[in-house]
Amino acid sequence: MIPGDKKPERAKDRHSSLVRLMILMKPYTGTLIICAICVLIVNLAELGKPYVAKIIIDDFLVGGQAQHGLYSITGMAVMYFVVALLGAAFSMTQVRLMARLSQNILNTMRQKVFDKILHMTMKALDKYGTGRLITRSTNDVETINEFYSDVFLNLFKDVFLLAGIIVVMFIMDWQLALVAMIGVPIIFGITFSMKRIIKRNFKQIKQLIGRINGFFAENISGMKVIQAFNRQSDKLEEFRDLNKKYYHRTMMQVFLNSFLRPVMEVVNSLIIALLIWYGYGRISGGTLQVGVLYAFTNYVKQFFNPINDLAEKYTTIESALVSTERIYEVLDEPSVEDLAEGTHGGPVQGTVEFKDVWFAYNEGDWILKGISFKVEKGQKIAFVGHTGAGKSTIINLISRYYTIQKGQILVDGIPVEQWKLKDLRQGVSTVMQDVFLFTGTVADNLDMHASLDRPTMERALAISDADDFVNSIGGLEAPVIEQGFNFSTGQRQLLSFARAIAHDPAILVLDEATAHIDTNTEELVQKSIENISKGRTSIFIAHRLSTIENCDQIFVIDDGQIRERGTHQQLYDLGGIYYGLIKAQVEEKQPAGAQP
Repeated sequence: MIPGDKKPERAKDRHSSLVRLMILMKPYTGTLIICAICVLIVNLAELGKPYVAKIIIDDFLVGGQAQHGLYSITGMAVMYFVVALLGAAFSMTQVRLMARLSQNILNTMRQKVFDKILHMTMKALDKYGTGRLITRSTNDVETINEFYSDVFLNLFKDVFLLAGIIVVMFIMDWQLALVAMIGVPIIFGITFSMKRIIKRNFKQIKQLIGRINGFFAENISGMKVIQAFNRQSDKLEEFRDLNKKYYHRTMMQVFLNSFLRPVMEVVNSLIIALLIWYGYGRISGGTLQVGVLYAFTNYVKQFFNPINDLAEKYTTIESALVSTERIYEVLDEPSVEDLAEGTHGGPVQGTVEFKDVWFAYNEGDWILKGISFKVEKGQKIAFVGHTGAGKSTIINLISRYYTIQKGQILVDGIPVEQWKLKDLRQGVSTVMQDVFLFTGTVADNLDMHASLDRPTMERALAISDADDFVNSIGGLEAPVIEQGFNFSTGQRQLLSFARAIAHDPAILVLDEATAHIDTNTEELVQKSIENISKGRTSIFIAHRLSTIENCDQIFVIDDGQIRERGTHQQLYDLGGIYYGLIKAQVEEKQPAGAQP
């Protein structure tokens, strides 16, 4: 985009945000019409009160008119009270209706945002990051709540009130009305001159909130590591720096907010002073009644109150527009998954083939370089190699979490792009190195909303050797706290095996499943792996090479390429990279000074 195009683009985005905020209210047109009627009645009541006071002053207190019935001081007082009461009643009705409308809109918006996140591709999720998505789902939605429940409610009322006051003032005395209008250009000039500063500051605040949310999410998840390395002070210092930036931005916003209101009050007082000065001269000349001047001073106060509110809420409006842009940035994200997309469906049989596959997370930075291999149904294979070689990337590509740039990946002879994602992923179960369990029960974590029956889940626990410890804590109804931290690492791993096997996959993928467990637990986990991999195509990403000795084929990955392939014995006899990895692990296990 050339520099001259930036300003129109920002204006376009702002206009688009306003339109989208309005479109969200379309399903509630009936409620809006009722609110509009309530606003008209409330504003008529507000306009009527100064006029009733004007009649009392000019007709009875100054004019000495004869009083009878409603046309009396008592009658006018009763009328004043009735008008105020009606205004209060309809105002309360309007507030309740608008509050219900705004909550319905926000409920829908939250669901849309979360639904969008659920269907984003992994690449899109990587792009946004946890903190930014949390901010858009919570803070930004709450900002829009303020717009609908507070700003829009008053905006709706204030615009009608302003129009009514202008009409009444010009009907009563057009000369006084012109004097009252002097302050309007001043107010709008100040407000719009600050618009760009306010919007830029709000964008920076939103970005900082996203960074703070991400910082909390990351550090709470990694608290054990922080405490293990005694890095509490360093992390606190990092947060202080981030929090200080947020503090300065919010203080700038406080200044902007606190600046507008007093300026409006000064302009308001100036206009009232001008009215009194100008009106006194006309009263002395007999061309203006005292009651009219009194009514005007009240109308001017009423006139500037909504303008003050609009100026004060202008920052909230700008914040809502920024939040709307950020939310729709997520909702408009094109990188989404369609589980029904694809021409081929049905159960997966278990054959996997890579043909000259090239893949990069970032363009040009190749992680996999010309990977080719084939796994027949029921075979067991393993990938080994140093950290960062590309092993885990391979298993992400089998389930099509990412799209390859070159080559072809086939499952049962069908390109993965042609598979319906729901069927493809139903046939592939992956057990990750870092097990994630959801808050709920053991049954919830095994079932994953697939409506599995109890015998199926119990059989999966038995096959994965998790039944003993699960039965000891209460069975399938045993509680699981956040991320399963009420279980040991080995227990979480066994539950993840049970979850995978409960869904009866044709292809089972184990990503470094024994990397974080001790030797004693490894024996139990290894037995579980042997049980769950029977009769299935099994793909292992191995950290402990002793766990893959019985695989039909082992692939050694180095720098994104397959450097060696064969059985355990073949690769060991080759004396290459694989042999070196085994030798290194054997030496790690031996006591210092011992001979290999």
